[in-house]
Amino acid sequence: MSGLVKDNIFGSSGLVVEAAGGLSWQPVVTASTVTVSAAKGYFINTTSNACTITLPSVATAGDQIILVDYARTWGTNAITIDSNGLNFQSSDDTYIVDYDTAGQALNLVYSGATVGWTPSSDIVNALEPVPPRTQNGIFAFGYTGSVTNISNLVNSSGTVGSDVTGVGSARTGAGGAGYGGDKGIYAFGNTGSAKTNISNLVNAAGVVSSDATGVGTSRQSVSAAGYGDDLALFAYGDTGSGYVNTRNLVNNSGVVASDATGAGSARVNLAGARFGVGQAIFGFGYLEGAPDTNISNKVSSVGVIASNTSGVGSARRQLAATSYGTDTAIFLMGGTPPGNKTNKVSNTGVVASDVSGVGTGRSRPGALNYGGDKAMMAWGWLEPNYLNTRNLISNTGVLAADVTGVGTGRYYAPGIGISYSA
Repeated sequence: MSGLVKDNIFGSSGLVVEAAGGLSWQPVVTASTVTVSAAKGYFINTTSNACTITLPSVATAGDQIILVDYARTWGTNAITIDSNGLNFQSSDDTYIVDYDTAGQALNLVYSGATVGWTPSSDIVNALEPVPPRTQNGIFAFGYTGSVTNISNLVNSSGTVGSDVTGVGSARTGAGGAGYGGDKGIYAFGNTGSAKTNISNLVNAAGVVSSDATGVGTSRQSVSAAGYGDDLALFAYGDTGSGYVNTRNLVNNSGVVASDATGAGSARVNLAGARFGVGQAIFGFGYLEGAPDTNISNKVSSVGVIASNTSGVGSARRQLAATSYGTDTAIFLMGGTPPGNKTNKVSNTGVVASDVSGVGTGRSRPGALNYGGDKAMMAWGWLEPNYLNTRNLISNTGVLAADVTGVGTGRYYAPGIGISYSA
């Protein structure tokens, strides 16, 4: 008999752990198929693809195999068990056996020909790591009547700092998002003379780095959001040749990936924010040659943008969005003419109907999360004025009245939450 179960136990993390003299753990599997053997444990990483796992064609009662969701991605890319001619829980191998729950671990034991392979446990590790809360933020770039590289820090109490200038190419229509857990990145936009793909990293102290160039199609009027534990993406925009649904993922070192396309309607002047556990949402915007829209697109925890969801909230463009609370988000202002409508987003990505009446209605504001569970909207345009108006947002999504007076009035100044330190 091979692979005898020898007092395997559940570890404190909820995973089945190897006992002395028990299983031999194998290297992480990233392939779309793998054939496994008794007396071994396998970490199955489905971040990039689903995986079909073929069990041994010959087994002896007591043979054991353990499979573990290495990256908590089985909920997005499931595993399929091929029992390879043997039964699986009394069913023959013509039955489809899928496991599609994030954080799952399977302890399979062969019981004999009648029942075959039996999960002695198929537990889920419920200990989802929660990163520290973002405390500070930054607004940067925008348009004051000409393109600018002004930035303004926001502390953990929601106080906006005075203007800081001089780093990065001045531009408008850029996007900004957090990455790496406590840092941020600005990218794309229009320098006043041309659309660009330049990017600028922002460290946890709010220092904007010099330009980095060369990745992704140059465009303006993009949107951006954080997703996963520490990743970001830029999406949509105007290339000058047309509107696109191009997206560019950003890893936790701030490296921008090449273009990927194909999810959701191509559009501009929309907004995006994180919600739930590692998910994000893009919403609203302007379709080329068509009216404003209220479509939204969810983003999975691995950066996959879903197809359109439509129908909730007033169709509009030139708005902002941010996360607030612990797992919720909100779309803010925008429209032509601009209004003060807001739409909350639940922790499952459901967009609520319009709420209006607080704060000066305006278009093209920025927004960010700060102070652990709060948010802020700032700047904007209300013809003929470039505004420095700001509104604090409570951890229940309630907007406070207008406050003005700090920083140069402008629009299209995206906000980013940065820093775990208050």
